[in-house]
Amino acid sequence: MRSARPKRNSWAKVLPKAPPVAGISESAIVAVIIFIAHLATMALLIGASIWFVMHNGFALFTLNWSMPLPDGRGIAAALFFGFSTAMLGVTGFESSANYVEEQEHGVFPKTLRNMWVAVTVLNPLIVLCAILILPMAAIGDHQETMLSFMGVTVGGNWLATVITIDAVVVLCGAVLTSYVGVSGLIKRMTLDRIMPQFLLKETKRGSSPRIIILFFLLCLSVLFLTNAETSALAGVYTISFLTVMAFFAIGNFLLKIKRAKLPRPETASVVTVSVALSGVIIALYGNVRLHPEYLVVFLQYFIPSMLILAVLLNRKVILEYLMIWVSSFVESVPGLAVFGRFAISRSIRRLNSQEFVYFTKGDDLSILNRVMMYVQANEITKKLKIVTVLKEGQQTHADYIRDMEVLDRAYPEIKIEFIELHGVFGPDLVHRLSEEWNIPTNFMFIGSPSDRFPYRVAELGGVRLVI
Repeated sequence: MRSARPKRNSWAKVLPKAPPVAGISESAIVAVIIFIAHLATMALLIGASIWFVMHNGFALFTLNWSMPLPDGRGIAAALFFGFSTAMLGVTGFESSANYVEEQEHGVFPKTLRNMWVAVTVLNPLIVLCAILILPMAAIGDHQETMLSFMGVTVGGNWLATVITIDAVVVLCGAVLTSYVGVSGLIKRMTLDRIMPQFLLKETKRGSSPRIIILFFLLCLSVLFLTNAETSALAGVYTISFLTVMAFFAIGNFLLKIKRAKLPRPETASVVTVSVALSGVIIALYGNVRLHPEYLVVFLQYFIPSMLILAVLLNRKVILEYLMIWVSSFVESVPGLAVFGRFAISRSIRRLNSQEFVYFTKGDDLSILNRVMMYVQANEITKKLKIVTVLKEGQQTHADYIRDMEVLDRAYPEIKIEFIELHGVFGPDLVHRLSEEWNIPTNFMFIGSPSDRFPYRVAELGGVRLVI
Protein backbone atom coordinates (compact mmCIF):
# COMPACT_ATOMS: atom_id res chain seq x y z
CA MET A 1 0.00 0.00 0.00
CA ARG A 2 1.29 3.48 -0.80
CA SER A 3 0.09 7.03 -0.35
CA ALA A 4 0.04 9.41 -3.27
CA ARG A 5 -0.89 13.01 -4.03
CA PRO A 6 -2.08 14.35 -7.37
CA LYS A 7 0.22 16.30 -9.61
CA ARG A 8 -0.07 20.03 -9.09
CA ASN A 9 -0.54 20.81 -12.76
CA SER A 10 -3.55 18.48 -12.89
CA TRP A 11 -5.49 20.78 -10.55
CA ALA A 12 -5.54 23.47 -13.20
CA LYS A 13 -6.71 21.11 -15.89
CA VAL A 14 -9.94 22.24 -17.48
CA LEU A 15 -12.23 19.35 -18.29
CA PRO A 16 -13.97 19.38 -21.66
CA LYS A 17 -17.71 19.63 -21.51
CA ALA A 18 -19.54 16.36 -21.95
CA PRO A 19 -21.13 16.07 -25.38
CA PRO A 20 -24.92 16.49 -25.32
CA VAL A 21 -27.12 13.46 -25.70
CA ALA A 22 -27.64 13.33 -29.45
CA GLY A 23 -31.26 13.75 -30.41
CA ILE A 24 -32.66 14.14 -26.90
CA SER A 25 -34.12 17.63 -27.52
CA GLU A 26 -35.49 16.74 -30.93
CA SER A 27 -37.03 13.57 -29.53
CA ALA A 28 -38.73 15.55 -26.77
CA ILE A 29 -40.27 17.95 -29.29
CA VAL A 30 -41.47 15.09 -31.49
CA ALA A 31 -42.90 13.30 -28.43
CA VAL A 32 -44.87 16.40 -27.43
CA ILE A 33 -46.28 16.74 -30.97
CA ILE A 34 -47.29 13.05 -31.03
CA PHE A 35 -48.81 13.34 -27.55
CA ILE A 36 -50.91 16.40 -28.45
CA ALA A 37 -52.02 14.87 -31.76
CA HIS A 38 -53.01 11.66 -30.00
CA LEU A 39 -55.02 13.53 -27.36
CA ALA A 40 -56.76 15.52 -30.08
CA THR A 41 -57.61 12.34 -32.01
CA MET A 42 -59.00 10.61 -28.94
CA ALA A 43 -60.98 13.73 -28.03
CA LEU A 44 -62.41 13.75 -31.55
CA LEU A 45 -63.44 10.10 -31.24
CA ILE A 46 -65.04 10.66 -27.84
CA GLY A 47 -66.88 13.75 -29.10
CA ALA A 48 -68.15 11.87 -32.16
CA SER A 49 -69.33 9.02 -29.92
CA ILE A 50 -71.23 11.45 -27.70
CA TRP A 51 -72.86 12.97 -30.81
CA PHE A 52 -73.79 9.45 -32.00
CA VAL A 53 -75.45 8.61 -28.66
CA MET A 54 -77.35 11.89 -28.60
CA HIS A 55 -78.93 11.02 -31.95
CA ASN A 56 -79.44 7.27 -31.45
CA GLY A 57 -80.21 6.98 -27.74
CA PHE A 58 -79.10 4.44 -25.13
CA ALA A 59 -80.84 1.38 -26.53
CA LEU A 60 -77.56 -0.30 -27.52
CA PHE A 61 -76.03 0.42 -24.13
CA THR A 62 -79.05 -1.09 -22.38
CA LEU A 63 -78.78 -4.21 -24.53
CA ASN A 64 -75.03 -4.58 -23.85
CA TRP A 65 -75.53 -4.05 -20.12
CA SER A 66 -78.21 -6.74 -19.91
CA MET A 67 -76.14 -9.40 -21.69
CA PRO A 68 -74.83 -12.28 -19.53
CA LEU A 69 -71.15 -12.37 -18.69
CA PRO A 70 -68.99 -14.61 -20.92
CA ASP A 71 -68.01 -18.14 -19.85
CA GLY A 72 -70.50 -18.06 -16.98
CA ARG A 73 -68.23 -15.86 -14.86
CA GLY A 74 -69.63 -13.80 -12.04
CA ILE A 75 -69.27 -10.07 -11.60
CA ALA A 76 -66.28 -10.53 -9.26
CA ALA A 77 -64.37 -12.56 -11.87
CA ALA A 78 -65.25 -10.04 -14.58
CA LEU A 79 -63.91 -7.17 -12.45
CA PHE A 80 -60.78 -9.15 -11.63
CA PHE A 81 -59.90 -9.94 -15.24
CA GLY A 82 -60.93 -6.47 -16.34
CA PHE A 83 -58.58 -4.94 -13.78
CA SER A 84 -55.77 -7.28 -14.88
CA THR A 85 -56.16 -6.24 -18.50
CA ALA A 86 -56.58 -2.55 -17.70
CA MET A 87 -53.24 -2.47 -15.82
CA LEU A 88 -51.49 -2.73 -19.20
CA GLY A 89 -52.61 0.82 -19.97
CA VAL A 90 -50.37 2.20 -17.22
CA THR A 91 -47.28 2.32 -19.42
CA GLY A 92 -44.76 4.83 -20.68
CA PHE A 93 -42.83 5.89 -17.61
CA GLU A 94 -40.57 2.83 -17.47
CA SER A 95 -38.60 3.98 -20.53
CA SER A 96 -38.14 7.44 -19.02
CA ALA A 97 -36.62 5.85 -15.92
CA ASN A 98 -33.78 4.36 -17.98
CA TYR A 99 -32.26 7.78 -18.69
CA VAL A 100 -33.50 9.64 -15.62
CA GLU A 101 -29.97 10.86 -14.85
CA GLU A 102 -29.92 12.90 -18.07
CA GLN A 103 -33.22 14.60 -17.23
CA GLU A 104 -33.52 17.89 -15.43
CA HIS A 105 -34.63 17.89 -11.83
CA GLY A 106 -38.39 17.38 -11.55
CA VAL A 107 -38.96 16.01 -15.07
CA PHE A 108 -39.59 12.40 -14.06
CA PRO A 109 -42.48 13.25 -11.64
CA LYS A 110 -44.08 15.19 -14.50
CA THR A 111 -43.81 12.06 -16.65
CA LEU A 112 -45.74 10.11 -14.03
CA ARG A 113 -48.33 12.87 -13.66
CA ASN A 114 -48.97 13.17 -17.41
CA MET A 115 -49.27 9.42 -17.77
CA TRP A 116 -51.76 9.05 -14.93
CA VAL A 117 -53.89 11.95 -16.13
CA ALA A 118 -54.07 10.52 -19.65
CA VAL A 119 -54.79 6.97 -18.47
CA THR A 120 -57.37 8.02 -15.86
CA VAL A 121 -59.33 10.16 -18.30
CA LEU A 122 -58.97 8.49 -21.70
CA ASN A 123 -59.15 4.77 -20.97
CA PRO A 124 -62.47 4.69 -19.06
CA LEU A 125 -64.08 7.14 -21.50
CA ILE A 126 -63.09 5.10 -24.56
CA VAL A 127 -64.34 1.87 -22.97
CA LEU A 128 -67.62 3.57 -22.08
CA CYS A 129 -67.97 4.92 -25.63
CA ALA A 130 -67.40 1.44 -27.06
CA ILE A 131 -70.19 0.02 -24.92
CA LEU A 132 -72.49 2.89 -25.91
CA ILE A 133 -72.05 2.64 -29.69
CA LEU A 134 -71.03 -0.95 -30.52
CA PRO A 135 -72.75 -4.30 -30.03
CA MET A 136 -70.86 -6.57 -27.66
CA ALA A 137 -70.29 -9.12 -30.45
CA ALA A 138 -68.67 -6.44 -32.65
CA ILE A 139 -66.30 -5.50 -29.84
CA GLY A 140 -65.13 -9.12 -29.66
CA ASP A 141 -64.73 -9.37 -33.44
CA HIS A 142 -62.65 -6.18 -33.76
CA GLN A 143 -60.28 -6.39 -30.80
CA GLU A 144 -57.22 -5.45 -32.86
CA THR A 145 -58.91 -2.58 -34.77
CA MET A 146 -61.59 -1.50 -32.32
CA LEU A 147 -60.79 2.24 -32.32
CA SER A 148 -60.86 2.52 -36.11
CA PHE A 149 -64.08 0.47 -36.19
CA MET A 150 -65.56 2.89 -33.66
CA GLY A 151 -64.49 5.72 -35.97
CA VAL A 152 -66.29 4.13 -38.93
CA THR A 153 -69.42 3.69 -36.83
CA VAL A 154 -69.69 7.25 -35.48
CA GLY A 155 -67.96 9.34 -38.16
CA GLY A 156 -67.34 7.35 -41.30
CA ASN A 157 -64.19 6.36 -43.19
CA TRP A 158 -62.48 9.73 -42.73
CA LEU A 159 -62.46 9.38 -38.94
CA ALA A 160 -61.27 5.78 -39.20
CA THR A 161 -58.41 6.98 -41.43
CA VAL A 162 -57.42 9.66 -38.92
CA ILE A 163 -57.45 7.13 -36.08
CA THR A 164 -55.38 4.66 -38.13
CA ILE A 165 -52.75 7.29 -38.93
CA ASP A 166 -52.65 8.31 -35.27
CA ALA A 167 -52.20 4.65 -34.26
CA VAL A 168 -49.30 4.21 -36.69
CA VAL A 169 -47.56 7.37 -35.44
CA VAL A 170 -48.04 6.42 -31.78
CA LEU A 171 -46.72 2.93 -32.51
CA CYS A 172 -43.64 4.41 -34.21
CA GLY A 173 -43.09 6.62 -31.19
CA ALA A 174 -43.42 3.61 -28.88
CA VAL A 175 -40.88 1.64 -30.92
CA LEU A 176 -38.40 4.53 -30.88
CA THR A 177 -38.96 4.94 -27.13
CA SER A 178 -38.22 1.26 -26.60
CA TYR A 179 -34.91 1.63 -28.45
CA VAL A 180 -34.00 4.66 -26.35
CA GLY A 181 -34.88 2.83 -23.15
CA VAL A 182 -33.05 -0.37 -24.07
CA SER A 183 -29.97 1.58 -25.21
CA GLY A 184 -29.80 3.33 -21.85
CA LEU A 185 -30.34 0.12 -19.90
CA ILE A 186 -27.81 -2.00 -21.82
CA LYS A 187 -25.25 0.80 -21.83
CA ARG A 188 -25.49 1.11 -18.05
CA MET A 189 -25.17 -2.67 -17.62
CA THR A 190 -22.17 -2.65 -19.94
CA LEU A 191 -20.51 0.21 -18.07
CA ASP A 192 -20.89 -1.84 -14.90
CA ARG A 193 -19.14 -4.72 -16.72
CA ILE A 194 -22.19 -6.97 -16.66
CA MET A 195 -22.50 -7.08 -20.44
CA PRO A 196 -19.59 -7.45 -22.93
CA GLN A 197 -17.64 -4.24 -23.42
CA PHE A 198 -17.81 -4.30 -27.24
CA LEU A 199 -21.39 -3.03 -26.93
CA LEU A 200 -20.07 0.38 -25.82
CA LYS A 201 -18.87 1.30 -29.31
CA GLU A 202 -20.51 4.65 -30.18
CA THR A 203 -20.92 6.79 -33.26
CA LYS A 204 -19.93 10.45 -33.46
CA ARG A 205 -23.49 11.39 -32.47
CA GLY A 206 -23.31 9.31 -29.30
CA SER A 207 -25.60 6.44 -30.31
CA SER A 208 -24.69 2.79 -29.71
CA PRO A 209 -25.31 0.89 -32.98
CA ARG A 210 -24.31 -2.50 -31.60
CA ILE A 211 -26.89 -2.27 -28.82
CA ILE A 212 -29.52 -1.18 -31.34
CA ILE A 213 -28.68 -4.09 -33.69
CA LEU A 214 -28.73 -6.56 -30.79
CA PHE A 215 -32.17 -5.36 -29.68
CA PHE A 216 -33.43 -5.46 -33.27
CA LEU A 217 -32.32 -9.09 -33.64
CA LEU A 218 -33.96 -9.93 -30.32
CA CYS A 219 -37.24 -8.40 -31.51
CA LEU A 220 -37.01 -10.35 -34.76
CA SER A 221 -36.51 -13.59 -32.85
CA VAL A 222 -39.67 -12.93 -30.79
CA LEU A 223 -41.54 -12.20 -34.03
CA PHE A 224 -40.48 -15.49 -35.62
CA LEU A 225 -40.98 -17.50 -32.44
CA THR A 226 -44.60 -16.35 -32.14
CA ASN A 227 -45.24 -16.66 -35.91
CA ALA A 228 -46.08 -12.94 -35.96
CA GLU A 229 -49.27 -13.51 -33.97
CA THR A 230 -50.15 -10.17 -32.44
CA SER A 231 -51.93 -11.79 -29.50
CA ALA A 232 -48.84 -13.81 -28.57
CA LEU A 233 -46.62 -10.74 -28.99
CA ALA A 234 -48.98 -8.80 -26.75
CA GLY A 235 -48.81 -11.62 -24.21
CA VAL A 236 -45.00 -11.46 -24.02
CA TYR A 237 -45.23 -7.70 -23.56
CA THR A 238 -47.90 -8.14 -20.88
CA ILE A 239 -45.82 -10.37 -18.64
CA SER A 240 -42.61 -8.40 -19.24
CA PHE A 241 -44.20 -5.04 -18.48
CA LEU A 242 -45.97 -6.17 -15.31
CA THR A 243 -42.78 -7.85 -14.09
CA VAL A 244 -40.90 -4.57 -14.59
CA MET A 245 -43.66 -2.76 -12.69
CA ALA A 246 -43.28 -5.21 -9.80
CA PHE A 247 -39.52 -4.67 -9.69
CA PHE A 248 -40.06 -0.92 -9.43
CA ALA A 249 -41.98 -1.51 -6.21
CA ILE A 250 -39.46 -4.09 -4.94
CA GLY A 251 -36.64 -1.63 -5.69
CA ASN A 252 -38.47 1.00 -3.68
CA PHE A 253 -38.64 -1.37 -0.71
CA LEU A 254 -34.92 -2.13 -1.02
CA LEU A 255 -34.15 1.59 -0.98
CA LYS A 256 -36.20 1.99 2.19
CA ILE A 257 -34.35 -0.89 3.84
CA LYS A 258 -30.81 -0.48 2.51
CA ARG A 259 -30.69 3.29 1.91
CA ALA A 260 -33.11 4.67 4.51
CA LYS A 261 -31.00 7.81 5.12
CA LEU A 262 -30.36 8.55 1.45
CA PRO A 263 -31.81 11.99 0.62
CA ARG A 264 -34.44 11.88 -2.12
CA PRO A 265 -36.74 14.50 -3.63
CA GLU A 266 -39.79 12.21 -3.76
CA THR A 267 -40.93 9.62 -1.25
CA ALA A 268 -43.71 7.03 -1.13
CA SER A 269 -45.10 5.48 2.04
CA VAL A 270 -44.80 1.78 2.76
CA VAL A 271 -48.58 1.43 2.49
CA THR A 272 -48.63 3.06 -0.97
CA VAL A 273 -45.84 0.85 -2.32
CA SER A 274 -47.44 -2.26 -0.79
CA VAL A 275 -50.79 -1.50 -2.45
CA ALA A 276 -49.02 -0.86 -5.77
CA LEU A 277 -47.04 -4.11 -5.59
CA SER A 278 -50.16 -6.07 -4.65
CA GLY A 279 -52.07 -4.59 -7.59
CA VAL A 280 -49.29 -5.47 -10.04
CA ILE A 281 -49.00 -9.04 -8.74
CA ILE A 282 -52.78 -9.50 -8.98
CA ALA A 283 -52.75 -8.15 -12.55
CA LEU A 284 -49.84 -10.41 -13.46
CA TYR A 285 -51.64 -13.46 -12.11
CA GLY A 286 -54.84 -12.47 -13.90
CA ASN A 287 -53.14 -12.13 -17.28
CA VAL A 288 -51.31 -15.44 -16.88
CA ARG A 289 -54.59 -17.06 -15.89
CA LEU A 290 -56.28 -15.67 -19.01
CA HIS A 291 -53.52 -16.83 -21.38
CA PRO A 292 -51.16 -19.37 -19.72
CA GLU A 293 -49.57 -20.16 -23.08
CA TYR A 294 -48.02 -16.69 -23.17
CA LEU A 295 -46.05 -17.51 -20.02
CA VAL A 296 -44.24 -20.26 -21.93
CA VAL A 297 -43.08 -17.80 -24.60
CA PHE A 298 -41.94 -15.37 -21.91
CA LEU A 299 -39.97 -18.05 -20.07
CA GLN A 300 -38.26 -19.09 -23.32
CA TYR A 301 -36.52 -15.70 -23.21
CA PHE A 302 -36.39 -15.04 -19.49
CA ILE A 303 -34.60 -18.24 -18.45
CA PRO A 304 -31.82 -18.06 -21.11
CA SER A 305 -31.34 -14.35 -20.33
CA MET A 306 -30.88 -15.09 -16.63
CA LEU A 307 -28.43 -17.88 -17.43
CA ILE A 308 -26.39 -15.60 -19.71
CA LEU A 309 -26.30 -12.88 -17.05
CA ALA A 310 -25.25 -15.43 -14.42
CA VAL A 311 -22.36 -16.54 -16.64
CA LEU A 312 -21.29 -12.94 -17.30
CA LEU A 313 -21.43 -12.02 -13.60
CA ASN A 314 -19.31 -15.05 -12.68
CA ARG A 315 -17.06 -15.07 -15.73
CA LYS A 316 -13.86 -14.66 -13.69
CA VAL A 317 -14.55 -17.81 -11.69
CA ILE A 318 -15.60 -19.63 -14.87
CA LEU A 319 -12.38 -18.57 -16.59
CA GLU A 320 -10.31 -19.81 -13.65
CA TYR A 321 -12.01 -23.21 -13.76
CA LEU A 322 -11.62 -23.21 -17.53
CA MET A 323 -7.90 -22.61 -17.04
CA ILE A 324 -7.67 -25.74 -14.89
CA TRP A 325 -9.62 -27.73 -17.46
CA VAL A 326 -7.43 -26.53 -20.35
CA SER A 327 -4.28 -27.35 -18.39
CA SER A 328 -5.33 -30.98 -18.40
CA PHE A 329 -4.74 -31.02 -22.18
CA VAL A 330 -1.00 -30.36 -21.77
CA GLU A 331 -0.09 -34.00 -22.12
CA SER A 332 -2.56 -34.87 -24.89
CA VAL A 333 -2.58 -31.68 -26.98
CA PRO A 334 0.26 -29.46 -25.70
CA GLY A 335 0.07 -26.83 -28.44
CA LEU A 336 -3.66 -26.28 -28.05
CA ALA A 337 -3.41 -26.20 -24.25
CA VAL A 338 -0.65 -23.56 -24.29
CA PHE A 339 -2.65 -21.37 -26.67
CA GLY A 340 -5.81 -21.78 -24.58
CA ARG A 341 -4.03 -20.93 -21.34
CA PHE A 342 -2.50 -17.84 -22.92
CA ALA A 343 -5.89 -16.59 -24.17
CA ILE A 344 -7.60 -17.25 -20.82
CA SER A 345 -4.79 -15.63 -18.84
CA ARG A 346 -4.98 -12.53 -21.01
CA SER A 347 -8.75 -12.32 -20.45
CA ILE A 348 -8.33 -12.63 -16.67
CA ARG A 349 -5.59 -9.98 -16.61
CA ARG A 350 -7.75 -7.63 -18.66
CA LEU A 351 -10.63 -8.05 -16.23
CA ASN A 352 -8.42 -7.56 -13.18
CA SER A 353 -6.68 -4.48 -14.62
CA GLN A 354 -9.70 -2.23 -14.08
CA GLU A 355 -9.12 0.06 -11.09
CA PHE A 356 -11.86 1.13 -8.69
CA VAL A 357 -12.12 4.13 -6.38
CA TYR A 358 -13.80 4.53 -3.01
CA PHE A 359 -14.26 8.01 -1.56
CA THR A 360 -14.12 7.73 2.20
CA LYS A 361 -15.32 10.40 4.60
CA GLY A 362 -13.26 9.27 7.58
CA ASP A 363 -15.03 5.91 7.87
CA ASP A 364 -13.87 3.59 10.63
CA LEU A 365 -12.28 0.23 9.98
CA SER A 366 -15.57 -1.68 10.10
CA ILE A 367 -17.05 0.47 7.30
CA LEU A 368 -13.92 0.11 5.18
CA ASN A 369 -14.01 -3.64 5.73
CA ARG A 370 -17.60 -3.72 4.42
CA VAL A 371 -16.42 -1.84 1.34
CA MET A 372 -13.66 -4.38 0.76
CA MET A 373 -16.12 -7.24 1.20
CA TYR A 374 -18.41 -5.65 -1.38
CA VAL A 375 -15.57 -5.18 -3.88
CA GLN A 376 -14.32 -8.71 -3.36
CA ALA A 377 -17.79 -10.24 -3.78
CA ASN A 378 -19.16 -8.11 -6.63
CA GLU A 379 -16.31 -6.63 -8.67
CA ILE A 380 -13.49 -8.09 -10.75
CA THR A 381 -10.38 -6.13 -9.86
CA LYS A 382 -6.97 -6.26 -8.18
CA LYS A 383 -6.64 -2.51 -7.59
CA LEU A 384 -8.58 -0.15 -5.34
CA LYS A 385 -7.86 3.50 -4.61
CA ILE A 386 -9.22 4.69 -1.25
CA VAL A 387 -9.47 8.48 -1.43
CA THR A 388 -10.09 10.86 1.45
CA VAL A 389 -10.79 14.54 0.74
CA LEU A 390 -9.69 16.91 3.51
CA LYS A 391 -10.08 20.61 4.05
CA GLU A 392 -7.04 22.84 3.74
CA GLY A 393 -4.79 22.43 6.77
CA GLN A 394 -6.25 19.10 7.85
CA GLN A 395 -4.14 15.97 8.12
CA THR A 396 -5.05 12.30 8.22
CA HIS A 397 -4.89 10.88 11.72
CA ALA A 398 -2.16 8.33 12.39
CA ASP A 399 -4.72 5.75 13.56
CA TYR A 400 -6.43 5.98 10.19
CA ILE A 401 -3.16 5.19 8.41
CA ARG A 402 -2.73 2.15 10.63
CA ASP A 403 -6.27 1.03 9.79
CA MET A 404 -5.33 1.17 6.12
CA GLU A 405 -2.30 -1.02 6.78
CA VAL A 406 -4.48 -3.54 8.60
CA LEU A 407 -6.91 -3.52 5.68
CA ASP A 408 -4.07 -4.04 3.23
CA ARG A 409 -2.86 -7.11 5.14
CA ALA A 410 -6.40 -8.50 5.45
CA TYR A 411 -6.96 -8.40 1.67
CA PRO A 412 -3.61 -9.28 0.06
CA GLU A 413 -5.25 -10.18 -3.26
CA ILE A 414 -6.31 -6.54 -3.78
CA LYS A 415 -3.72 -3.77 -4.08
CA ILE A 416 -4.94 -0.86 -1.92
CA GLU A 417 -3.67 2.63 -2.65
CA PHE A 418 -4.50 5.31 -0.08
CA ILE A 419 -4.72 8.83 -1.53
CA GLU A 420 -5.12 12.03 0.46
CA LEU A 421 -6.48 15.12 -1.30
CA HIS A 422 -7.23 18.64 -0.15
CA GLY A 423 -10.31 20.33 -1.55
CA VAL A 424 -14.08 19.93 -1.63
CA PHE A 425 -15.76 16.67 -2.58
CA GLY A 426 -18.31 17.21 -5.34
CA PRO A 427 -19.07 16.65 -9.03
CA ASP A 428 -16.10 18.75 -10.21
CA LEU A 429 -13.61 16.72 -8.19
CA VAL A 430 -15.15 13.40 -9.25
CA HIS A 431 -15.08 14.25 -12.97
CA ARG A 432 -11.56 15.66 -12.74
CA LEU A 433 -10.20 12.53 -11.07
CA SER A 434 -12.08 10.34 -13.55
CA GLU A 435 -10.32 12.11 -16.44
CA GLU A 436 -6.95 12.18 -14.71
CA TRP A 437 -6.92 8.51 -13.67
CA ASN A 438 -8.88 7.23 -16.68
CA ILE A 439 -11.37 5.53 -14.39
CA PRO A 440 -15.07 5.84 -15.37
CA THR A 441 -17.26 7.40 -12.70
CA ASN A 442 -19.39 4.25 -12.47
CA PHE A 443 -16.28 2.50 -11.07
CA MET A 444 -16.18 5.01 -8.22
CA PHE A 445 -17.98 4.31 -4.94
CA ILE A 446 -19.25 6.36 -2.02
CA GLY A 447 -21.23 5.65 1.11
CA SER A 448 -24.77 6.93 1.51
CA PRO A 449 -24.61 10.74 1.90
CA SER A 450 -26.44 12.54 4.68
CA ASP A 451 -29.16 15.18 4.37
CA ARG A 452 -26.46 17.86 4.53
CA PHE A 453 -24.80 16.72 1.32
CA PRO A 454 -25.21 19.70 -1.05
CA TYR A 455 -25.49 17.67 -4.29
CA ARG A 456 -27.84 15.11 -5.72
CA VAL A 457 -26.27 11.69 -6.27
CA ALA A 458 -27.16 11.95 -9.97
CA GLU A 459 -24.94 15.04 -10.24
CA LEU A 460 -21.88 12.91 -9.45
CA GLY A 461 -22.11 11.35 -12.91
CA GLY A 462 -22.85 7.72 -12.08
CA VAL A 463 -20.90 7.24 -8.84
CA ARG A 464 -22.33 4.19 -7.08
CA LEU A 465 -23.53 3.81 -3.49
CA VAL A 466 -22.10 0.63 -1.97
CA ILE A 467 -22.90 0.99 1.75
